[in-house]
Amino acid sequence: MGWGSRMSIDGMRVYIPGHTGMVGSALLARLTENKTVTLITASHQALDLCNQAAVDAFFAREKPQVVIMAAGVVGGIIENRDHPGDFIHDNLAMQLNLMAAARRQGVVRFIFLASSCMYPRQTAQPMAESQLFSGPMEPTSQAYAVAKLAGLQMCLAFNQQAHCNRFIPLIPNTIYGPHDNFELASGHVLPVLIRRFSQAKQAQSDTLTLWGSGRPVREFIYVDDVVAAILLILNQPQEELQPPYNIGHGEGVSIAELAAKIAAVVGFSGAILWDKSKPDGVAKKVLDGSRLQQLGWQHQTSLDEGIVKSVAWFKESLNKLIAG
Repeated sequence: MGWGSRMSIDGMRVYIPGHTGMVGSALLARLTENKTVTLITASHQALDLCNQAAVDAFFAREKPQVVIMAAGVVGGIIENRDHPGDFIHDNLAMQLNLMAAARRQGVVRFIFLASSCMYPRQTAQPMAESQLFSGPMEPTSQAYAVAKLAGLQMCLAFNQQAHCNRFIPLIPNTIYGPHDNFELASGHVLPVLIRRFSQAKQAQSDTLTLWGSGRPVREFIYVDDVVAAILLILNQPQEELQPPYNIGHGEGVSIAELAAKIAAVVGFSGAILWDKSKPDGVAKKVLDGSRLQQLGWQHQTSLDEGIVKSVAWFKESLNKLIAG
């Protein structure tokens, strides 16, 4: 393939580790539309990504040409606080095994989804890619962030040594949408709020108490917009890429504002209270996505529209669970 022209995944073998998760499911649905692409997937039961020998054998057998790594151990403040060893070990192991196998296999392009948690706790907003490595990270998510930062650096190191840009780290802000994790103990703030407000409405509660002060500002990006960014990067000429790239629109919302939006969509009309004894995390976290936007990416789904879609998917999933 000549790298002076735009790349196309038409006719290629595309492997999506983590295909059952939120990003993986959206990628699979989108790429299924391309009948020329051979999609490769494997469940956790079929392939343990932490097992190097198993991953090597899988790559040797399946011979993927493009890898989009949507697999990872993720969670909210509670999970990060209680399971830092699992977060750093499992993410490092999966990243090392998949990238090393892809390198040996000679994949055309490897997309690695990093995390905005990698940015310093105290830094200018919105956060630009040049601010990575410039200060200490948020302690509550440090183990996860260090693992992701190592994955990003591995991509850049492989590229530097091979004089190429085949390994592309992308840094999305908080992703949400269908197939999100709505578990109260392990989910991120937006899906957890959807579940909690839904439960409060069903219980006809007059109040709902949430963690923290409600003041921290976060940026949320709908999963389909992340998929669009990934596919845009896959279609760029290798020599024109300068990774890493933020996937973000720079529009933040306070957790209190987010809670009010979700309550309105769910139909909870009670009072929202805040337990300020619980941690807030970083005060503000929004991304400077201008470099990706210069390549032609723009987010299409507003937060209000995305919340409506997420609530609808959550309700539909509950109905299916009850019915069957």
